[in-house]
Amino acid sequence: MSTFDVTNIKLYEDLASHMNHQSEHFRILGDADMTMVFAVQTPDKTLHFQLVFSELRCDAVDLVPADEAHMADFSLVGSVESWSDMFDDIYANGGASGPWTINSLALRGDRISCEGNDPMGLDKFSRFNQTLQDFLDGAGRLDLIRSQP
Repeated sequence: MSTFDVTNIKLYEDLASHMNHQSEHFRILGDADMTMVFAVQTPDKTLHFQLVFSELRCDAVDLVPADEAHMADFSLVGSVESWSDMFDDIYANGGASGPWTINSLALRGDRISCEGNDPMGLDKFSRFNQTLQDFLDGAGRLDLIRSQP
């Protein structure tokens, strides 16, 4: 069983709260202006968690319907197992290890893929990648919502 419940919006809200209290750390990385979606595929449905990053903050976390998710700059799409494995690696190591960084996962595309229709939107994944990775690595430093046994 995974350490984190990746289907619960509270996980992403907690990560946003952590980021929003670490402005000095994120200042080094520079402003990030993007709207992105974590698409978590379960056996029954796909959950679309939309996050809005503005300057040094994550200003919004929402569960959006599929017909709104495509409006994001890009979506990171993966199975619940892939997302769980990524977060478990972050938790175990205090941050993502090499093959489990979001960049490595998206470049390989076999577990998590970066998708979008607008080349300028897709470019934001690369441009703000370190901010996104540090956002996700917050899972290694917080007592976030855990999976229920």
